Amino acid sequence: MGFPAGILIAGAILMSAAVVLCSFPAALSLERAFPNSHRVELSQLRARDRARHGRMLQSSNGIVDLPVWGTFDPFRVGLYYTKLQLGSPPRDYYVQIDTGSDVLWVSCGSCNGCPETSGLQIELNLFDPQSSSTSQFISCSDRRCSLGIQSSDSGCSTQSNQCSYTFQYGDGSGTSGYYVSDLLHLETILEGSVTQNASASIVFGCSTLQTGDLTKSDRAVDGIFGFGQQGMSVISQLASQGVAPNVFSHCLRGDDGGGGILVIGEIVEPNIVYSPLVPSQPHYNLNLQSISVNGQILQIDPSVFATSSNRGTIVDSGTTLAYLAAEAYDPFISAITASVSQSVHPVVSNGNQCYLITSSVSDIFPQVSLNFAGGASMILRPQDYLIQQGSISGAARWCIGLQKLQGSGITILGDLVLKDKIIVYDLGGQRIGWANYDCSMSVNVSATSKTGKSEYVNAGQISDSSSLHLHPYDLIPASIVAFLVLIVSQQGNFLFL
Repeated sequence: MGFPAGILIAGAILMSAAVVLCSFPAALSLERAFPNSHRVELSQLRARDRARHGRMLQSSNGIVDLPVWGTFDPFRVGLYYTKLQLGSPPRDYYVQIDTGSDVLWVSCGSCNGCPETSGLQIELNLFDPQSSSTSQFISCSDRRCSLGIQSSDSGCSTQSNQCSYTFQYGDGSGTSGYYVSDLLHLETILEGSVTQNASASIVFGCSTLQTGDLTKSDRAVDGIFGFGQQGMSVISQLASQGVAPNVFSHCLRGDDGGGGILVIGEIVEPNIVYSPLVPSQPHYNLNLQSISVNGQILQIDPSVFATSSNRGTIVDSGTTLAYLAAEAYDPFISAITASVSQSVHPVVSNGNQCYLITSSVSDIFPQVSLNFAGGASMILRPQDYLIQQGSISGAARWCIGLQKLQGSGITILGDLVLKDKIIVYDLGGQRIGWANYDCSMSVNVSATSKTGKSEYVNAGQISDSSSLHLHPYDLIPASIVAFLVLIVSQQGNFLFL
């Protein structure tokens, strides 16, 4: 699908990583950095997510498992990023993980506006194609350039015969550059503890210009790692080469310990339920059919959730909160309030529906069920749709974390509801699966052995054998927020590209 001008990549989240070749899964670790005690208002989180949504694009022999640090707390602004090794000899690049865009790009030499230092306490590197013996420029006639043009991920300069890109963000920031191909280096783990190095040739962007927020050093990384479905995404490239499965999974911890697991491969767990992806969509869209509160289906017209240019339900780990279509929001709030009216004191705080309580939210608030096509339901505990915002006169103030997207029919399932769940993105099977899970535990990842039999690799407890170990970084100030902007079309519709 083509992209209107002025729309581009998203990403509030970053992670630490490696990949697996020859039909085996690869595990990537997630890292978050936060301020020690800074709390932010829901309005600030909404603003951050609006910017995130505007940046979304339209459109082996082993496994790698790395440890995860940080904690999930929507009021402590965190960033997910990963470390990739590119080129020959290989160099490290920290890149933002973005499931709403497709292209991997990194800052390159002679870049105008690229930050030189980072508040994340990581060392930034500029990629230099001339210094890599395996680097090649992508010409206009290269079929891979044509693939990117089809999804509006690339363009072509007839003057230089170079395959190029220009990504402009709604907040005024942007990046432009050209495409190169080079080796992505991967460290795989075999049979539990034996490590092996591998590599795959991929196409990625070489940024020569950055503007706006991308120039700021407080949240600077080396680039953005697009994890979308289009042909230019790394996961699509690896799958098309037959070196990695066309599926990835994550499990984000919701407790104070934080962290999580990201696996290029399929996490296997008996309780996972699946719902089909809506076909021909640039994002991970699901067909949400109804919402239940305390087992009672809310009276919401099913057409509210139907997928169209400005409607639908998107699964996006880059969004901090969660968002309901405008027509679904009020019935949801009314149902929650009615079910707890005898036990809490409802209050409105800064336009948000909140409740003052003196006991556990789990004992008072109802279970919510998001019911999807295929009979798959996502069960939400009170902690999956409520957020604590301090206290008043000894009573804890809990607010509804699901927000209303004013004037939009879009529903977005962000970290608030995705945490403490295994989420499987089965692109080959065109489905998404999930199951409630303790993400501090290890997981089993499906892999295909040399004999063709299905085997299982345990991920989550073999990090000591990996040299792609990322150490926890200093907590960062609340100003380090993912650059998030909501783009509105000339017709007034939200564009999630």
